[in-house]
Amino acid sequence: MTTELRRLRNYIDGEFRDAADGRTTEVVNPATGEPYATAPLSGAADVDAAMAAAEAAFPAWRDLVPGERQKALLKIADAFEARAEELIAAESENTGKPLGLTRDEEIPPMIDQIRFFAGAARMLEGRSAGEYMEGLTSIIRREPVGVCAQVAPWNYPMMMAVWKFAPALAAGNTVVIKPSDTTPASTVLIAEIIGGVLAALGHPQGVFNVICGDRETGRLMVEHPVPAMASITGSVRAGKQVAESASRDVKRVHLELGGKAPVVVFEDTDIPKAVEDISVAGFFNAGQDCTAATRVLVHESIHDEFVSALAKAAAETRTGAPDDEDVLYGPLNNANQLAQVSGFIDRLPAHAKVEAGGHRVGEKGFFYAATVVSGLKQDDEIIQNEVFGPVITVQTFSDEAQAISYANGVEYALASSVWTKDHARAMRMSRALDFGCVWINTHIPLVAEMPHGGFKKSGYGKDLSAYGFEDYTRIKHVMTSLG
Repeated sequence: MTTELRRLRNYIDGEFRDAADGRTTEVVNPATGEPYATAPLSGAADVDAAMAAAEAAFPAWRDLVPGERQKALLKIADAFEARAEELIAAESENTGKPLGLTRDEEIPPMIDQIRFFAGAARMLEGRSAGEYMEGLTSIIRREPVGVCAQVAPWNYPMMMAVWKFAPALAAGNTVVIKPSDTTPASTVLIAEIIGGVLAALGHPQGVFNVICGDRETGRLMVEHPVPAMASITGSVRAGKQVAESASRDVKRVHLELGGKAPVVVFEDTDIPKAVEDISVAGFFNAGQDCTAATRVLVHESIHDEFVSALAKAAAETRTGAPDDEDVLYGPLNNANQLAQVSGFIDRLPAHAKVEAGGHRVGEKGFFYAATVVSGLKQDDEIIQNEVFGPVITVQTFSDEAQAISYANGVEYALASSVWTKDHARAMRMSRALDFGCVWINTHIPLVAEMPHGGFKKSGYGKDLSAYGFEDYTRIKHVMTSLG
C-alpha cells in the first residue's frame, strides 16, 4: 500500500501556492529514510512573486510605530506557544530529532527570542540631536534596510528561521525566507502561524513570505534586484557563493557559516564534569551544530584519563527514533551527510585511533554512533574540516602557547571553550582565542541577549542580541539649518 505524500506549498502574499511551473521535490524523513512530503521547487517566477509581495508590503510595515510591530511579534510568540505541539511534530519529521528534546530545548528559546526582538522593536533609535557645525543640527536615524532575502539551514530549520525573521521584522523589514530543500515542513507551518497573526491585526500579508526550493532557488533570491540584504546560515561554500552573488549589486550580506570549535581542557579541570558536559555539547543534535564541542584539545598530563572517560561516555550515548525518550540525538539529516561523516572516518590516517563508535547505527534512517577519535595531528583532514556529525576528535598539547596555536590553527572562528579552575588563565585564553564566542567551563549555552557570530571563514554579522537587531538596520544622517 502506497502512502500519499503530504503536499507542502509556498506562502506568498498570504496565499499558499504551488511552484508556478508545478515542479516539486520529495522530502525525506531522516529517521526512516523514506519520503513523507513533496515541496515546491521554486523558480524565477516564484521568486519574483515573493519579492514583489515583500516590496509592496514594506512601506506600511516600515511606517508602523514600533509598538505596533512589537504587538505583532508578541502575538506571533503567543501563537508559537499555543501551537507548540504542531511545531514539534513538524520539526521532528523534518529532522528526525527526539520529540522530548525539541520540546524542551528548542521551543522555549525560540519563543523567548521572538519576545526579545519584540522588545528590541521599540529600541530602534539613533543619537540625540546635536550641533557639530555652527547653525546646523545633526540627527541620526536608524532605519530598516528593506526587503530581506533569507536562507535557513537544515540543522535547526525552525530555530534558525526565528533567528532570521524576528530581528528583521522587529526592525521594520519585510522577509522572503527559503528553508533548506531537505527541511521545509516547519517553515511552511511557521508561515501559516505568522500569516494568521498578520491577518488578524490587519497588516499586509506580504510582510512574511516562504518559498521552497534548492540551491538554485537561493541563488535567484540573492541575485534578485529587490532585496536590500541577503542573510544565510549554511556552509562556507554557500556563503562564498552568496557573497559573490550579492556583490554584483552591492547588497548587504549577513553570513553565519561553519565552525570547528576548539575545546581546550587544562590539567586542573574537573574531568568527570568536563567529560559529561563536553560529550553532550559534542553529540547534541548529532553534532550538526556549528558550535558543537567536537574538537577537544587536552593537556598531555591528563590525556589518557580524559580519553578513556570520554570514550565511555560516547559508548553510553544513544541515538534512535524521535519517540524514544532515552536517546540524546536523532539521525543525520540526509544521505549525503551520512556519507560525509562516514567518509571522514573511513579516511582516517594510520596514527588515528577510533576509541568509540565510528559506524552507522541500523539500516533504516541516517543514524550514526557517537564517536571519539584520538591520536590526531593538527594538519589531519578531520581536524581542519567540519565533520558536522557526532564525532569528537582529541589532540594533546603541552602548554598554553601550544593550546592557543592549535585552537586558532583552523579556518573557522565561530565558538570555543576553555576548561580550567585558573581564572587568570581563563581570561588569558579568552583574549587569545580568535573566535566569536568563548565559553569558560561550559560549552554551547545561548541566550537571546548575547550575540552569536564568528570571524574568518565562519562569516560575519551577528545573530541574536541588540547587535543582531542592528544588523538589519541602516544609519541615516539628517542635518538641518537653524538659520
